[in-house]
Amino acid sequence: MSGRRLAPLGVADIAQVDDVCAGCMYWESVAVQEFVCGSTCDEEAQREWFRRVHEEWGECGRAATANGEVFGFIKYAPVEYFPQTAHLPVRPPDPDAPLIACLHIRDNARRHGLGRLLLHAALRDMHGRGERRVWAYALANPADVRVSPMVGMDFLLRNGFTVERPHPAYPLMRLDLRSLAVITENLEAVLESLRAPLLRRMPSPTVE
Repeated sequence: MSGRRLAPLGVADIAQVDDVCAGCMYWESVAVQEFVCGSTCDEEAQREWFRRVHEEWGECGRAATANGEVFGFIKYAPVEYFPQTAHLPVRPPDPDAPLIACLHIRDNARRHGLGRLLLHAALRDMHGRGERRVWAYALANPADVRVSPMVGMDFLLRNGFTVERPHPAYPLMRLDLRSLAVITENLEAVLESLRAPLLRRMPSPTVE
């Protein structure tokens, strides 16, 4: 057994996936931000955000781990917890519905089905909590997906989302959880079967 598991997302998990995720407050920022991961960072504010969401709404994400090491995560919460949405070209009409804010996977674990698995874990969690719909901002240009705080449009379309409010760069996507069959597959077993290599995290290159 590889020791792989899906677990509730904690603030300490985020930085293990990518250095730029450490303290990233793009979605949680009230001020206008550039559409780039890590455009504003504050680790203390990030911890406080997690604490508040956990107290007021509950778990706000899922992490995929192997022997305690995180190699992918998905983060979500009601729209009201992501004030950056007020500055985007289109806004979700329902501030109480959850928004999938970001989905990040380590470079060495990409293209093995982990994104779909994390999304299914998130949808099953929200479905089980009685949520009726979920929103996500899509990134129309796939070339920018690795540095964007948004989720790739093609990925969302392949997984049942539809365009709710069109935009050439950042369309708003929606998935109706009421019409979604309860995901009954054993997600932990699927995670074990993925061929994603579990390499140790390589140090980031020094920038001179």
